Amino acid sequence: MTTTKQIRVMIVDDHAIVRDGLQLVLEQAGDMTVVGQAVDGEEALRVAREVEPDVVVMDLIMPNKDGVEACSEIMQTLPQTQVLVLTASTADDAIMNALAAGATGYLQKYSGRDDLLTAVRDAAAGRSQIPVDMVRRALESVREAPARGDDAPADVLTAREREVLRLFAQGNSYAQVAGVIGNSPITVRNTIYRIEQKLGVTTKQEIVVWAVRHGLLDEDVESD
Repeated sequence: MTTTKQIRVMIVDDHAIVRDGLQLVLEQAGDMTVVGQAVDGEEALRVAREVEPDVVVMDLIMPNKDGVEACSEIMQTLPQTQVLVLTASTADDAIMNALAAGATGYLQKYSGRDDLLTAVRDAAAGRSQIPVDMVRRALESVREAPARGDDAPADVLTAREREVLRLFAQGNSYAQVAGVIGNSPITVRNTIYRIEQKLGVTTKQEIVVWAVRHGLLDEDVESD
């Protein structure tokens, strides 16, 4: 008889009832086992180092250290671990920052059981999980957001910067962009920061809006 490989999951949330409820749902799936829990970002990093999970299911808003910072540190320490953001937050920029920090996907806490299990399985396989409603909001922001940064000429960025921005705007994390262009995630992060400075913007959402408005997502960019 063939034994299904278990997906080793760690849960991070500051509410015990949420952690215990998630554990019950995940372990009833049959192909998942919960190997650890944590109440905040600081404990998450410590426990993750101990149990080395395949997937971390983590809230964004927590005491001591938030999910974005914890995600970044977990990805630096355990690059093979996937992080799935499960949150009640609807702040797109915070979610985009988590994805940029290395999170594989994002799911709202109001999502159903089947959506959660699919998201965990996709994360374990390295597949991105971004809901349709978030994509819709991003597209709405392109139409409705103030044209901040639009006065920056299209050629203000180098070919490599345009390539990095194109990949990032397509939903890739720093680590995923780094894998495509052959640099480190830290180099990609610094490049994104430099792009923000050149465009005169301050959020990840604004640079994605700029990329869409200037047609970068349709480009086949060749780097310098």
